[in-house]
Amino acid sequence: MTNAIYNDVTKRHDFVLLFDVTDGNPNGDPDAGNLPRVDPETMQGLVTDVCIKRKVRNFIDVTNGNKANMKIYVQNKGILANEQKRAYEAIKAEPGDSPNEEARKWMCQNYYDVRMFGVVMTTGKTKDSNKKWNCGQVRGPLQLTFARSIDPVIPLDLSITRVALTNAGDTGIGQEDDEIASSSQMGRKALLPYGLYLGYGFFTPTFAKDTGVSNEDLKLFWSALQNIWDIDHSASRGLMACRGLYIFSHNSELGNASAHTLFDRIKVKRNDNAESTRCFSDYKVSINETNFPEGVTLTKLVG
Repeated sequence: MTNAIYNDVTKRHDFVLLFDVTDGNPNGDPDAGNLPRVDPETMQGLVTDVCIKRKVRNFIDVTNGNKANMKIYVQNKGILANEQKRAYEAIKAEPGDSPNEEARKWMCQNYYDVRMFGVVMTTGKTKDSNKKWNCGQVRGPLQLTFARSIDPVIPLDLSITRVALTNAGDTGIGQEDDEIASSSQMGRKALLPYGLYLGYGFFTPTFAKDTGVSNEDLKLFWSALQNIWDIDHSASRGLMACRGLYIFSHNSELGNASAHTLFDRIKVKRNDNAESTRCFSDYKVSINETNFPEGVTLTKLVG
C-alpha cells in the first residue's frame, strides 16, 4: 500500500529497528582484528549506521537496479568521480570548481541512495586537469543511528584449519613448485553466540522535498529493512533477522511529539529465567500504547 501513512513522504516518521544475530559477526571492526564491534565500557555490541545503509543499498540494487532512477552511487569498489561525471555528461556541462545545481538535481533523480541518505559530491576530480565533477552536497531525509545490543555480548575468536594453501611456499616449509601442500594453515573466525540489537531512524520530510524522494522510495526502504539479511547471506554473519520494525508517523510535517518520548514506549527486556541469551524468545518486547500523543500513528511492520 504505497498510500499508507508510513509511506507518506510529506509526514515525519521516527522508527525503531530490532534485529538479532546468532553465531555470526554482524559488523566487524578492522581496528580490532575484525572482531564484532563493542562498547568497551558496557560490552554492548554495536552495528554502525553505514553498515545498515550498505545492506539497504545492496537490496535496492538487487531488486530495482535495472530501473533508470534506482542506481546506487556508493557501490562496492566503485569510483565516485565516475558517477559524478555521468551527471555532467547527461546535462552537457563542463567540470569546474563550483557546485553545479543541475548536476546535483540529476544525481538526486537517478541515484536512490543520494536522494534518500544524502552525500557530499564536491571532490571528484577529472583525470586530465584539476577541474572537478562537482555535484554539490545533499542532505538526505533518511538517517539512522548506530544499533546497540540490549545486553552485553561475548565476542569469540575461534581457530579454524585451512587445509589448502594459496601458494605452495606460504607456510615456509614447502617449495614453490610443490604440487601438494606441505602442511595446513590456521585461520581465525570471529562471532557472537547471540545478540539482539536496537537502532533508531528518522525521516525528515523537509529534506525529502529537496531531494525528490517519493512514496515508492520510502516503501522500498521499509521493505529493505525487513529483507536485507534474507538476500545477503554470508557465513561470517551467521543467522541474522529483522525482529521488529515500529514506525511512528506524525500528522504534521514538523512532528506531533518528540522522537525520544515515542522511542521510550518500546521496551525490550530479557526474560527473568534467561541467564544466557541464545535466541529471540529469551526476550520480551512491550509497547506502551496508552495515552498516545494526538496526531501520531504507530505501525508495526514487524513484531
